[in-house]
Amino acid sequence: MKRPHLLLYIALFLFFPFMSSASSLAEVRGKVIDASTHNPLSGATIYITDLKAYTTTNNQGEFILKNIPSKGKFLLEVRFVGYKTHSEAIDLSGQTSLTISLYPSIIESAEVVITGSPFSSKNKTNSLSVVTIGKTNLLQSGGSNLVEAISKVPGVSQVSTGGAISKPIIRGLGYNRVLTMVDGAREESQQWGDEHGIEVDQFAAARVEILKGPASLLYGSDALGGVINVIDDLVPAPGAHNGTFNSTYSTNNGLTASSLMLQGNDDGFVYRGRVSYKNAYGFGYKDTTVPNSGFNELNFNGMLGLNKSWGYSHLTFSRFHTNVGLVEDGPDQNGDYLNEDGHVITQSEARKRKLDLPYQDITHYRTALNSNFILGQGQLKTVFAYQSNIRKEFEESLQEPGLDLNLKSYTYDVKYNFPSLGPWQPAVGVQGMYQNNTNRGDEFLIPDYTSNNIGAFAYLKRSFNKGAINAGLRYDYKKMNGEALNFEGEEIFTSFNNKFSNLSGSMGFAFEIAKELVIKGNVGSGFRAPNIAELASNGRHEGTFRYEIGNSNLKQETSMQVDLGLEYTGENVSFGLNAYANRIFNYIYAGNFNDETKPFENEDGSIDVLPIYRYVQTNADLLGGEASVDFHLIKSLHFENSFSYTKGINRATDKPLPFIPAASINNEVRFEPSIKGLEDSYIKVGITNTFKQARFDNFETQTNGYTLLDAGIGTSIATKKGSFNIWITGQNLLNKVYYNHLSRYKPVGIYNPGRNITFGIAVPFL
Repeated sequence: MKRPHLLLYIALFLFFPFMSSASSLAEVRGKVIDASTHNPLSGATIYITDLKAYTTTNNQGEFILKNIPSKGKFLLEVRFVGYKTHSEAIDLSGQTSLTISLYPSIIESAEVVITGSPFSSKNKTNSLSVVTIGKTNLLQSGGSNLVEAISKVPGVSQVSTGGAISKPIIRGLGYNRVLTMVDGAREESQQWGDEHGIEVDQFAAARVEILKGPASLLYGSDALGGVINVIDDLVPAPGAHNGTFNSTYSTNNGLTASSLMLQGNDDGFVYRGRVSYKNAYGFGYKDTTVPNSGFNELNFNGMLGLNKSWGYSHLTFSRFHTNVGLVEDGPDQNGDYLNEDGHVITQSEARKRKLDLPYQDITHYRTALNSNFILGQGQLKTVFAYQSNIRKEFEESLQEPGLDLNLKSYTYDVKYNFPSLGPWQPAVGVQGMYQNNTNRGDEFLIPDYTSNNIGAFAYLKRSFNKGAINAGLRYDYKKMNGEALNFEGEEIFTSFNNKFSNLSGSMGFAFEIAKELVIKGNVGSGFRAPNIAELASNGRHEGTFRYEIGNSNLKQETSMQVDLGLEYTGENVSFGLNAYANRIFNYIYAGNFNDETKPFENEDGSIDVLPIYRYVQTNADLLGGEASVDFHLIKSLHFENSFSYTKGINRATDKPLPFIPAASINNEVRFEPSIKGLEDSYIKVGITNTFKQARFDNFETQTNGYTLLDAGIGTSIATKKGSFNIWITGQNLLNKVYYNHLSRYKPVGIYNPGRNITFGIAVPFL
């Protein structure tokens, strides 16, 4: 598999210069003005997502988009602080000069999204719920990783392992039911594991789009619950070269995080390079620090590409490396943590930055070739990616890992967007992935295996003056082969050969029933083949506090979900209401049944007794919704509120599903004063109310409700190079001792992190 993919990457990339020379260059000129005063707006951003074409207006409000096709229809987006985002479809074959009028608005909105559709589209015409989180909010959230930074979005939560690892949960679904997209390709990093986070540089995300609901139509297996789409920085305008330096420090675990980025555009040749580093000791609560819960992370990523009149092609590459300490035991009855000799571990010992055994050593390599070729009035979008995930767990020795998993993934995604037929926008696509996993250590949790899957879809969207309808069909086929293993006379794994296939479909609408009031609806089916851990795991995984046993007879999961939403964006008030009902057939989950346990003898002769978790299936219902109301009664004062609730039902027993997040309410008051010489100044105070989770499975325990107080302050200073940002974010300021229901440390009595204050700066240069 390696050689054909490598040759294809090289051939495509070498072919682009010839394509660029064969196409004539084009440009679009325009002007951005205030709709009321007709004054020019300097510094407005203009962006065509499908071309990755970007520029800003000069002092006269004028702009030029260079190196773009001379024909074709594309969605153009214009943004300016204090004004309503403008988006419109433009026909390049008949329009080379634009005048764009922006209307003042207190409400901030994200008009154009790329998730949930084969082509970029206005969010108000998307039938599925898509939420966008921008770079500034991601940086100023105070989150120690990307998933924590988005975990306050209504309907989104996290399975946390202290401050080091977070896994996204969307409407009660996570792990292999939520797909993470990076550089246009699906993330593949053994995401079935409880303590396996996503391998993404937090600083590399320009924005994150979160699709809530089944997305199997466009993304195939593993998108049954939703999609987290991590989108990189905008490509600079031709002739522009710039860079940024970001740095933060967090008090709870001493987290230092810094990132340096350089990028430029030399007449269509674009480049970007970034290096990021993080280091933290163990997180704490009250006067306690959890030993060996620290981590460190070193990332390199870059991009080389061409933006020409025939489209664009970007080659991205990255190396993500992290070491994460694994916590084996909770505190004793006195709340103290003990070492192997039974002595109390002091605060100074727990706060050392050197990790002890056991710990994970993870290296993730990714390269992706992301292109869009303009073929007449149509567009051919391709993504070819290769990923290598090397996951080692050192338990007894610093030199030899016990668990050593090596996963190689080859993915491809080819879509063709046909020329628009009046209001009709058709698209077709084919996607696939080949995987190979090998064990190199002397401890085994999953077998060596290969996986091969392919899917094809057809999609059609019909736009109206005040809305759109869409529909699509998809077929998927997946094959997994697991190898048998006998080790030291013991049978660890038996071989298996499983095949899965499914026909998925989706229908939806979005319609503006009154001015700025949009109603959305979608009926869609989802599909997910069992992952390798569910099919074949057999072992004790460090840091999970349990022994897992898979089931090779598991069937594929299928779902049918109905979504209904109502969104209003007024001059001073905006609100959103979303409700959903999701029926999942053959829902897979791991449970500890009949208090089954397995004893283990440690090297020192002591005995550990672990609960045995077996994977089983049932039919399940997930019901719930989200609501948000934002008041902007005066320009400088914002009052934002949100609520989310999910109810999971095991239809076989009529009892709750396990690992369902508790309902929560988030409230935030944000004051944005106008201060001479400063921009984007703010002071915010937020309260998070998480309700008691009294619905839990037999092997879980109830989790009490809690209230957390957050706050923040920040501002920016305009410089010739850009805005210099500085901020302080405080989380859990009252130092509340609490358990989150989805915390993996809860079963052993380890609380969630206490008070944390983060100081941050973002410095532009060049």
